[in-house]
Amino acid sequence: MLRSIDAMIAVAPQIRPDDIPAIAAAGYVAIVNNRPDGEEAGQPDGDAIRAAAEAAGLSYTAIPVTHAGFSFPQVQAMIAALEDAGGPVLAYCRSGTRSCNLWALAGAGLGEDPDTLTAKAAGAGYDISGLRPLMDAVAQQAG
Repeated sequence: MLRSIDAMIAVAPQIRPDDIPAIAAAGYVAIVNNRPDGEEAGQPDGDAIRAAAEAAGLSYTAIPVTHAGFSFPQVQAMIAALEDAGGPVLAYCRSGTRSCNLWALAGAGLGEDPDTLTAKAAGAGYDISGLRPLMDAVAQQAG
């Protein structure tokens, strides 16, 4: 279920409130929800995930990303969530792909090398090579 990208971030498909204790036990200190509520019938509401996360002592941030794509405010919000976490973060969406992409864009905004980000994503099973122009644009805008 969880795909570790590096020591500070993992991504996952949709999680449920009853997954939170195992996530906390695995050492994650924060959850980032990149999935809009109501995207698919039967998915748990973000508020239910938030309640379970907070009950387990984890921070929770919602940065919903629709299939319309990414915006600079979403990238900035992900940067803030990663910087504020103080430890390993689990980001999730429907499949983990949007979370991986947003992490890479945030990394570019933090000045990380896009080739390194691309290699880390590939190691977790995600091909983000198509994001390179956007990573370069985010890095330039943030720089």
